[in-house]
Amino acid sequence: MKAKKAFILLNGAEPSKFPELSSYDIICAIDGAYNHFKKNNIIPDLVTGDFDSIQAIPTSVEVIKTPDQDYTDFDKALMILHERGYTNIDVYGGSGKEHDHFLGNISTALQWINTLNICFFDDFGTYFFIEESIELTNLLGRNISLIPFPIAKKIYTKGLLYPLENKDLVFGKRIGTRNKVSENTVVISYTGGSLLIYISNK
Repeated sequence: MKAKKAFILLNGAEPSKFPELSSYDIICAIDGAYNHFKKNNIIPDLVTGDFDSIQAIPTSVEVIKTPDQDYTDFDKALMILHERGYTNIDVYGGSGKEHDHFLGNISTALQWINTLNICFFDDFGTYFFIEESIELTNLLGRNISLIPFPIAKKIYTKGLLYPLENKDLVFGKRIGTRNKVSENTVVISYTGGSLLIYISNK
């Protein structure tokens, strides 16, 4: 069975360009992000949030108000999508503007690491948490960073200019920023903790 794929637009920095939205099974606007959809004449399938930053709540699409302040609007949207069987989540608008929102979005994604495949996109790059290992292709020459949250143990990499072999990264001590992809295939693995991968767009 094909995995169900969702597009989420958060109320961060507006993307200069949208991906091909027809490739997604559902298009979601989170709270004030609907304003950007409306400005670009894009009709989402679902609008959700506590609606504290939306200009006008739509009436022609599905709307789910989620006022529970114990969770972020992003987290509540992921709960809805998970309940409906969506497993692959592409997120735009997760960075930019207020940095506390960006950090909160990273924290939320970390909480779902074992349940959902969440990938963030912005005008500068792509970032996502990985499980124990990953193989990446067609990234030659791009910058890549490995960020532990808060620790990633015994990291091994292949295909990077500055390789790591059984090295630990610890937030606040040593992290792996601004490495360079030097081969067509990159392999990254680690044995414990959590690891965020950031890949520049060019």
